[in-house]
Amino acid sequence: MHTELRQLLQKRLEVIADHGFRDRDPDAHLQALIKVSEEISAYTQAHLAEFDGKLRHYLANSSFQKALDHLS
Repeated sequence: MHTELRQLLQKRLEVIADHGFRDRDPDAHLQALIKVSEEISAYTQAHLAEFDGKLRHYLANSSFQKALDHLS
């Protein structure tokens, strides 16, 4: 369930962990992080009623690792 959200959360972690990208092009790295964060927000708003209380809490507080762990 919520495969797309899980993929977005994983993608965000991958962008954060890509230090080579960050070092080569900090502006593009930041834009990639902003883009995936906006995608997470959009998905969250579209599916909020489907989430249990814990997942809503994690997403509302930007506890994305906890949200990913909760989905696993």
